[in-house]
Amino acid sequence: MTHVYDDPATFKDDVLVGFAAAYPGHVQRVPEASGFVRAGGPLEGKVSTVFGGGSGHYPSYSGVVGTGFADGAVLGDLFASPSAEQVYRVCRAADGGAGVVMGFGNYAGDRLNFKVAADRLVAEGIDTRIVYVTDDIASAGADKVGERRGIAGTFTVYKVAGAAAEAGLDLDGVERVMRLANARTFSFGVAFDGCTMPGADEPLFHVEPGRMDFGLGIHGEPGITSDDWMPAPALAAKLVETVLAERPADADGRAAVLLNGLGATKYEELFALFGPVHRLLVEAGVTLVQPEVGELVTSLDMAGCSLSVTWLDDELETYWTAPADTPAFRRGAAVANNRFTERREVRAAGEDDAVPEASEESRTAGRVAQRAVAALSASVEEHKEELGRLDSVAGDGDHGIGMSRGALAATEAADRAAGAGGGAQTVLAAAGAAFGDKAGGTSGILWGLLLSQMGTELGNDDAVDGPRLAAAVTTSAERLQEFSKASLGDKTMLDALFPFVEALRQGVDAGRPLADAWGDAARAATDAAQETASLTPRIGRARPLAERSVGTPDPGAVSLGLIVTAVGEVLAGPGA
Repeated sequence: MTHVYDDPATFKDDVLVGFAAAYPGHVQRVPEASGFVRAGGPLEGKVSTVFGGGSGHYPSYSGVVGTGFADGAVLGDLFASPSAEQVYRVCRAADGGAGVVMGFGNYAGDRLNFKVAADRLVAEGIDTRIVYVTDDIASAGADKVGERRGIAGTFTVYKVAGAAAEAGLDLDGVERVMRLANARTFSFGVAFDGCTMPGADEPLFHVEPGRMDFGLGIHGEPGITSDDWMPAPALAAKLVETVLAERPADADGRAAVLLNGLGATKYEELFALFGPVHRLLVEAGVTLVQPEVGELVTSLDMAGCSLSVTWLDDELETYWTAPADTPAFRRGAAVANNRFTERREVRAAGEDDAVPEASEESRTAGRVAQRAVAALSASVEEHKEELGRLDSVAGDGDHGIGMSRGALAATEAADRAAGAGGGAQTVLAAAGAAFGDKAGGTSGILWGLLLSQMGTELGNDDAVDGPRLAAAVTTSAERLQEFSKASLGDKTMLDALFPFVEALRQGVDAGRPLADAWGDAARAATDAAQETASLTPRIGRARPLAERSVGTPDPGAVSLGLIVTAVGEVLAGPGA
């Protein structure tokens, strides 16, 4: 259980403040961002590696910033992807002029947010590459490697990439080495009990007494299969046998091996397990190259551990064994490459506070949008715990918390924009940017994009009537689907969004008043959200636990139904 905290809502920020104070010789904060770069700033002419994801995994990601490892780290809230804005700011600050390689675990929210940030960096002339890690063999079969999650094997992949960049490889070279390391990394884990979020009374899941869960995730997800408790030798055999089953045909036996603790499993327990793990690996012909045992990628206070094996060749071994000096990981005498002697100033991202001009009709619509965003937030706040409970069935239980953070930030931003005389586009764009930045994760970027696109479609010039609003909702939903790559039936928010869109268009086309058409559409969305209970998730974090999800509606679809219902009440009220 997480005992030390102040306000659970600010836990991540409090951690960053303390970490920066503890390690000023290694890291410095990036202005207005949830992340760090190396102390002194980026090295001129060196490829920069920036790794990130949700908080709760220390020493990933901030703990590995330093010579021979990462140039920057960006952290979202607990188990939630950092927003695209945060990723952009940290990468921009870390850029030394030779390009940036981003690394993260293969989770939907991270992929969406890092991709948006990368596109923005490229547009500004910063060559940016993305490599996501797919080491968790429990989360998808060998024929679907691209669907696998990133768990503790991320540590090895990041270490190899950081050492390659430190050695002076160019951007193509660092990307190539990182992809090779990922392709040759395999992990499998076991959980003894779930982790507890700050302020929560219960863990995200429980493992029954006398049982073990295999195939866990690192975001508080339970395992995929369960078995009876077994002593260390039997557990070692289970882990080793599962990981070695995917040994590449061309592997010569050299391997970087990690036995990773997830936060509550004592080092003594890990050592008791590593003895038989080591014996079994040696018997299988594996040569362990500088193995690591300890907490490398945690999950708050989860009880459990995982075994990771990265099959090495001469090049990968060189980078795996290379020196490093970071707050949490030190190996040998790490000295910066003398090819890189100059440092760049850490650059903050500028912001334009000017409010675009808007017609009186659009300013009126902006005030309605302001009230709609406030209603959105109130509804999310009222149902926050329910949304978290739904998400905990097959996910990490943070949907309510993340939506709450995003909605509150969106409300504040919409209030400022409307108060400054902003039109519909300005108000919704401000709300969308704030929602995406503060919520993080998949929901954050999807709702951020949905609100922003709605604003783009409505503009700052014209009045908003039923047909224009229905057209804006339709286009925004289509753009969201195109961006997310999700399909109807995948058990996502789209399964409620598109029934809403269809019902709204039918009502408006039939000449019904907007408030009535919207109310009918909201009911269609709510019904469709409940019907997702029968679906099996095909994408996202819930996919590896698909069977557990059946019988429970998708939390993203449920929150969408709640939101459009609340907005409908605004449209039916005075002044709409």
